[in-house]
Amino acid sequence: MEAAAAGRIQQHRSYLMCRPDHFTVSYTINPWMEPANPTDTAKAVAQWQTLYDTYVALGHDVHLIDPIAGLPDMVYTANGGFVIDGVAYGAKFRFAERAPEGPAFMDWFRDAGFDVADPAEVNEGEGDFLLVGDTILAGTGFRSTGDSHRELGAVFGKEVVSLNLIDPRFYHLDTALSVLDPVEGPGGAERANIAYLEHAFDERSQAILAERYPDAIRVSDADGAVFGLNSASDGLNVVISPRATGFEAQLRERGYNPILIDLSELLLGGGGIKCCTLELRR
Repeated sequence: MEAAAAGRIQQHRSYLMCRPDHFTVSYTINPWMEPANPTDTAKAVAQWQTLYDTYVALGHDVHLIDPIAGLPDMVYTANGGFVIDGVAYGAKFRFAERAPEGPAFMDWFRDAGFDVADPAEVNEGEGDFLLVGDTILAGTGFRSTGDSHRELGAVFGKEVVSLNLIDPRFYHLDTALSVLDPVEGPGGAERANIAYLEHAFDERSQAILAERYPDAIRVSDADGAVFGLNSASDGLNVVISPRATGFEAQLRERGYNPILIDLSELLLGGGGIKCCTLELRR
């Protein structure tokens, strides 16, 4: 680990990713997907490779799940499950086009030595579930159901805070909220540990976030609209879209080190940096 001048601490991460060898947009399940628009699979792979190489250069462990023909969205590994303390709670996708991904990810978790918890309720993994300290922030409104939040709490025995998404562009929690710091170590509870797009949430959820995280970074609609919040942080380095220029400046002001990675091709499928990055917590 390395300490930043501003006190930010880089923490080691372990991630699961999937090469977008079969990436294309052949159906529409979110507002970003337009099958009529051409996609460039080779470009998607090259951009993804830059993200992979960045994580490795930062010292993080990156594991790979094999891509499966006919499952173009498998590159968005964050949706494949939610992992804490060696337990993997599996995904149960809302749309039939992605349903076969659930068993594929569960097989990978088992083979990798994780204990698995089969889902009964519709949920899309770390797309909608984000760990902040000992609390799980859980999104609903478009994909994961409120029932999955109760199931999640039973599996992990942690507090689950439900947040309701209301803008269809931000259909997963990880498109509207980013965890910047774990709440760990001396003074951890006082860290500005999340960033979020206020207007992606209903009024009740906005009030919850404002009360719990009064020092959070609130990003502009312009930065949210380019998937700026769909980012990955190790506590010091924050990998973000180069289009989120305001968010980049906000991060620098707080002592973070923004790293700009362009995933414009994968954004055509409605996914960004965090979508391609599932955290594996042993």
